[in-house]
Formats: sequence, C-alpha cells, structure tokens
Amino acid sequence: MADQTHVLFVEDDDVIREATQLALERDGFVVTAMPDGLSGLEAFRAGRPDIALLDVMVPGLDGVSLCRRIRDESTVPVIMLSARADSIDVVLGLEAGADDYVTKPFDGAVLVARIRAVLRRFGHAGGGDRSEPGADASGGVLTFGDLEVDTEGMEVRRAGQPVALTPTEMRLLLEFSSAPGTVLSRDKLLERVWDYGWGGDTRVVDVHVQRLRTKIGQDRIETVRGFGYKLKA
Repeated sequence: MADQTHVLFVEDDDVIREATQLALERDGFVVTAMPDGLSGLEAFRAGRPDIALLDVMVPGLDGVSLCRRIRDESTVPVIMLSARADSIDVVLGLEAGADDYVTKPFDGAVLVARIRAVLRRFGHAGGGDRSEPGADASGGVLTFGDLEVDTEGMEVRRAGQPVALTPTEMRLLLEFSSAPGTVLSRDKLLERVWDYGWGGDTRVVDVHVQRLRTKIGQDRIETVRGFGYKLKA
C-alpha cells in the first residue's frame, strides 16, 4: 500500500519538513512537501494526493483554512499536525473536516502508523450487510425514521435527500447503525472507527459525532452522559 500512496505534506519548518519527508519516503511513500498553505492547495489540486498532512501554523493559508478548502473539494483523508495537544487548534482542525491529528514533536514510526491506520479505514469503509434488530432493513438498507443507510452502496439519505459524509463519518454511522439503541463508548469508537488499539484523544470522537449530527439530525444520536453515544432506533 505505502509504495502506491501519495502524501501531501505542508510544513513551514524546513528541518521538520525535510526530515519527515525523508522518513516517509524511506517507508515507501511518495511525498509532495510544501512550505505554506497556498502552495499546498495548488499541489493538492494538481496532484490529488491520497492523504494530506497539514501543520496548523503555516503561512499564507493556515492549516485549518487549508483543510476546509480541501474538504470543500474532496473527501481525501486529512491529518492535522499541532505543536500543542491542548490547543483549540486541535478542535478547530477536526471541525474543519480533519480525520485525525498528531501532536508535535512526533516519532516518525508513530506518524507512519497513524497514516496507515487512516488509509486502512478509508480503504475499508464498507461494512457489508449489518442489519440488526430495531432497524427496518431491505437488502443492505437500514431505516431509522427519515434516515436511510445503504450499507452496500455506502449512501445515506435523510427525508429522501442524499447526505454527503466523509469516509470517517460514514464508518462512524455504520458503527451506530449496526447496533441501534446500544451505547457505544468513546474508547470503543476510537478502536473500531479510528483503528486505535490504545487510548486516544476522545475529542476526535466528540467532534465527529457533532459533525455527523449536523448532517443526519441533532436528535438522531443521543449522548449517554458518562458512557458514550447511541443511535436512536
């Protein structure tokens, strides 16, 4: 997979950019490295990479704004790079459409592992026929009120109108729709959707749930305080 994968990397620090590019290329990735957001946007449009790594603080067009521009045009996976784990920049990046984030300084092996985890779930967004009791199913279509989830065609409709979801949002919805009425903890969602075999930052889950709610209905996913979330059957 890696030797076929094109990575767009936007980072203004010359040392970090060059060292990270070399590390990724040693692992077989093809890397296009850019020093600012505007050149990064041009490179994205010209090359259509398989994944984008965007530093939050880059000149010209900051990483969060660049993520929004990319998300307006594509569902390509985006990982944000932030120097501060507790920064509002992390949440802003996720709200802008990023799928994950990595805190700097980072170990090259950890970054590669996170890239591969994102690519795995984007390459396997489907879940087959996941019909469960509590949902009206016809073939691979699950129905929850006015919400229809086609688990085979990977399409979602609300009140008959198509709903555009990113692959991460689709995987999240598939997890909920496979077990309607069942509470799923944030840790379980991190494991199943983000492919984390260890505890990660649950803000990733919270922001993606909120993004999903805005698309399928705010009351469709219920918060169970102290436990997690569940899809109303």
